[in-house]
Amino acid sequence: MSATAYDVVVLGAGNAGLSAALSARAAGARVVVLESAPRHFRGGNSRHTRNLRVAHSQPTAVLADTYTEDEFWTDLLRVSGSTDEELARTVIRRSAGCPEWMAGHGVRFQSSLKGTLQLGRTNAFFLGGGKALMNSYFASAERRGIEVQYDTTVEHLELAGGRFQAAVVGTPTGTSVVRGAAAVLASGGFESNLAWLGEVWGPAADNFIVRGTPFNTGRVLRLMLDAGAEPVGEAKACHAIAVDARAPKFDGGIVTRLDSIPLGIVVNAQGLRFYDEGEEFWPKRYAIWGSLVAEQPDQIAYAITDQKVAGRFMPSMFPAIERQTLGELAAALGVPPEAFEDTVHNFNQAVRPGRFDLAALDDCRTEGVVPQKSHWAQTLDAPPFCAYPLRPGITFTYLGVRVNGEARVLMRDGQPAENIHAAGEIMAGNILRRGYVAGVGMTIGTVFGRIAGEGAARLALA
Repeated sequence: MSATAYDVVVLGAGNAGLSAALSARAAGARVVVLESAPRHFRGGNSRHTRNLRVAHSQPTAVLADTYTEDEFWTDLLRVSGSTDEELARTVIRRSAGCPEWMAGHGVRFQSSLKGTLQLGRTNAFFLGGGKALMNSYFASAERRGIEVQYDTTVEHLELAGGRFQAAVVGTPTGTSVVRGAAAVLASGGFESNLAWLGEVWGPAADNFIVRGTPFNTGRVLRLMLDAGAEPVGEAKACHAIAVDARAPKFDGGIVTRLDSIPLGIVVNAQGLRFYDEGEEFWPKRYAIWGSLVAEQPDQIAYAITDQKVAGRFMPSMFPAIERQTLGELAAALGVPPEAFEDTVHNFNQAVRPGRFDLAALDDCRTEGVVPQKSHWAQTLDAPPFCAYPLRPGITFTYLGVRVNGEARVLMRDGQPAENIHAAGEIMAGNILRRGYVAGVGMTIGTVFGRIAGEGAARLALA
């Protein structure tokens, strides 16, 4: 079995992994990145992203107005409920410097998209999306002499007293050993491991759709937990949104997301509404809908709109199911027509007049119906009526390894691993306990990727 030695070994080649590798190389370390996916699938879930959340004290070329650290903190705490404040504050504080650092590696930005997003103040969008972002990183890594090994699966971690010594990896040509003076774990969560999802969710997991890469199987996470790393987050907690039920099982990406929910109503297989569709601005509440749909019978629901809002939201990659009457639409969806028509009738009767404004928490609401709709409520009365079938779409899981402010993995004895750092989804549960606010995952990955890479290089070269 062949063996090769490096200063820093990075496991995973998404945004967090490349941020770590580039930072470690800038500090003078000899770096290798091990990626389980083939080259054409490289980039992990990051290749499906569009933006990252950034605190800023004044307008920039791509960010309007200001977005203070305190406002960022409030938004994060509102969706997550609880968090490690020290780590969260680090992400928020250091987010301001991310765009400039990324631009230094060839990443370009554009102004935010319009519609239901309301992200012009808060999120910097990548020109060309996540694939362009990752291609820029890989090109920068190649220029700097960082080695990337594709089709390389970690089979075993050689650890001694919490100290990383080597990764035993499988490749198309056999098994080899990759040794390093320090390691960065950036291998994602376990959302693509259907068996593990089934252990957590039971039969409901059969109806889940995995939005991102099929290579995030949680292999490294499981190895570290078995080796005594302290876990953080709940196994059932995840970033899960409502996606089009017709999406592929894996890797459908952002185009399968449904943004029409605030503009209409959502019913389950029984034709009944079950949650406030207009509770909050979409970037702060879209990520709750995956779990909400997961709780419905057969994990299926339907987003219903009419022609008054046509063209005002990002369309799915699949066309809407359209019918001229509510009864015809119910039949097409297979929901009880009478219950569905009663739901729409009761909703329409409850709508109160107001000034419809997607850019504000407007006064278009309902009264006397449960659940209420807090904002953007309009009667459904302009045919043809449209429906999109919804399934829970998992982006990433929050169960991970606990880290300290230096991104070092904490072991169950409370002590940090001597030379093992973690970044990205594998440690995001330190900051995200539930819910999600748009773009924060990329911010966590960038900030802690840089911290982990710098720390790993410092230890390796000491």
